[in-house]
Amino acid sequence: KYSANVIQPLATGNSVRLTPKLYKDHHKIRLGYISGDFREHPLARLVAEMFELHDRDRFEVYAYCYSQDDQSAIRTRLIQGVDNFCSIKALSPGAAAQRIQEDEIDILIDLTGYTGNSRTEILALRPAAIQVSYLGYLATSGSDFIDYIVADAQAIPESADRWFSEKVVRLPFYQVSDRHRTMGAPASRQALGLPDDAVVYCCFNQPYKITPDVFSRWMNILRAVPKAVLWLYAFNPHTRENLAAAAQAQGIDSSRIIFAQRVSMEDYLARMRMADLFLDTSPYNGGATASDALWAGLPVLTCPGTSFASRMCASLVKAAGSPELIADSPEAYEQLAIALGQAPLRLKRIARRLETQRQHMTLFDCPKTLADLEQAYEKMRQIAHRGDAPQTIEIES
Repeated sequence: KYSANVIQPLATGNSVRLTPKLYKDHHKIRLGYISGDFREHPLARLVAEMFELHDRDRFEVYAYCYSQDDQSAIRTRLIQGVDNFCSIKALSPGAAAQRIQEDEIDILIDLTGYTGNSRTEILALRPAAIQVSYLGYLATSGSDFIDYIVADAQAIPESADRWFSEKVVRLPFYQVSDRHRTMGAPASRQALGLPDDAVVYCCFNQPYKITPDVFSRWMNILRAVPKAVLWLYAFNPHTRENLAAAAQAQGIDSSRIIFAQRVSMEDYLARMRMADLFLDTSPYNGGATASDALWAGLPVLTCPGTSFASRMCASLVKAAGSPELIADSPEAYEQLAIALGQAPLRLKRIARRLETQRQHMTLFDCPKTLADLEQAYEKMRQIAHRGDAPQTIEIES
């Protein structure tokens, strides 16, 4: 059903901006997803089912990849989930843009933005008439070549539109999520180096998201809940040393900071069940990581800020039916974490609800979120074919 092509590099590349074209004769809208993360990566785990579920009566799905072939199972699944998969890693920006235009892509969706291994210069050459930012980069591009950014009212409230060079597309909920994540066999706390009788706060966000202010609040929480530990993801020994030293400097015994090692995805999901409360970071929240925690039935506490990156976790928590875990200030975040740590039965009730209601949550209703996204794509195309400039799009529930 699909073709997996590797394009050979051209001797010369075209670095001149292309003239974008509208293809009014296409029976199906051609969607082109471009990313450097079609590999073992959180982004890939979010979009895998989306690719598979796209309505093939209305859409044809292309994927343009500039990541390494890591031979992972998720990459294989991504390739199988699209109609045409093309590696553009070896191409110059001009040659990649030319290839995308030759495929007559109606809407090009950037899933990477200005993140690691970014090749945003391909989109700057304007290979498609409609270009969209989705999932990978949680901020404005500040450019004239990205027409739309996809979000929801929690992630980008209407009052923030003026800070975006793109027109905002608001879905009822914006993040697609794979419903086929598998969890490994449950591990014991003892096997994971956790005390059996402690309240286990955790954060498996990347350590670079831990700011001094967030860490200080975590230390205040540990100070107020004496039988609690903080479980962090940090595989770099220098990171572990620095965090342990920072705890000691604030009068917290470093033995109360426990570090999780890198494990398989299945074991990573399973071990989240051993924690009691996930403490989100700010101003850069957990995205796919918070989604994984909620999938595992682990309550997530977050405090939204003013930016997209600082509000995405609140969007997830709300979609998981737990708005009571969205704090309205850093002080409220700290106090609520303490109150929950002192009421473990309340935490267990929230966890039980997350686990039993998982299949009915907006958060994990990939078919519904995708249907809303597809409706937005059709509106983008209608606007372009009328000859109008991009405009804000609101998709109703």
